[in-house]
Amino acid sequence: MRASQEDFESAMNQVKLLKKDPGNEVKLRLYALYKQATEGPCNMPKPGVFDFINKAKWDAWNALGSLPKETARQNYVDLVSSLTSSSEPSSQVKPGADRGQQEYENLVVTSEDGITKIMFNRPTRKNAISTQMYQEIMLALKAASKDDSTITVVTGNGDYYCSGNDLANFTDIPPGGVEEKAKQSAIMLRDFVGTFIDFPKPLVAVVNGPAVGISVTILGLFDAVYASDRATFHTPFSHLGLSPEGCASYTFPKIMGPAKATEMLIFGKKLTAGEACAQGLVTEVFPDSTFQKEVWTRLKAYSKLPPNSMRISKQVIRNMEKEKLHAVNAEESSVLQERWLSDECINATMNFLSKKAKL
Repeated sequence: MRASQEDFESAMNQVKLLKKDPGNEVKLRLYALYKQATEGPCNMPKPGVFDFINKAKWDAWNALGSLPKETARQNYVDLVSSLTSSSEPSSQVKPGADRGQQEYENLVVTSEDGITKIMFNRPTRKNAISTQMYQEIMLALKAASKDDSTITVVTGNGDYYCSGNDLANFTDIPPGGVEEKAKQSAIMLRDFVGTFIDFPKPLVAVVNGPAVGISVTILGLFDAVYASDRATFHTPFSHLGLSPEGCASYTFPKIMGPAKATEMLIFGKKLTAGEACAQGLVTEVFPDSTFQKEVWTRLKAYSKLPPNSMRISKQVIRNMEKEKLHAVNAEESSVLQERWLSDECINATMNFLSKKAKL
């Protein structure tokens, strides 16, 4: 049975009522099916290579070829139906232990044995941080700062700890254009890093695999960093026409000295876990085969220490530098706002995305 025009119009209204953002790929699919259903095969000239959004829309529509309008309309209705059914809360979900997992799309947050664990949960994307994931991490940290746990741990699900900023974020351009996007991104970055600067409890990174970009630079704001021997640490900012973030322009030279920091932040040298430990970025390295067991045994022992004593000790250690860190964060975010609009960054991002598209 084919979808009627009324079904099609009803589906269009349902899209406006979706509570969760379905993501760029689904939105492009919806756009393409809508255009195919209403206008037929793509009949517009191809946008320029720098017009990321309209080029992506054109590619999605053009990929449908000569798909009949009726079929496109049916596919649109079916896709919307799948989205609305998946967004409805299940009546089987119980409050309590699973509640944290229901609140986040890109994280798994649990609290047990005095430890709140925030796990990046986009393993198919190497835990790359999307715009939504940035917001979720900030929410999870703010919740952890007020819960009953003693320490907070950040780790990753899958082979990677985190592959850094999801460059697909650059393709989601608001009506205000790329300048508005750069401004919004700078504000979000400043707020994101600020959440780590202000976090009141002991904060531990359990680096289970390769770490890239901002997931590396913010390690200087953690109180301990434990890494598997298969982890690597890479900050390829210059390769992408960018500059340091996460207060690394201040914390890295302080931790490892200016020369070693330059190798990482300017020349993009990738460090092994052993090298990162030798330079002071990582607290201790464990064999991958025993990594999880050894680290969590240690963390559970730490979680039994007096919580107020640990918070006060962290406050004494960190408070003298908070003002400096916030100033560095603001400056880095401002510089990046300019870099995101530079030809170097735009060309590097476009080349990266085009290479991914060919894979």
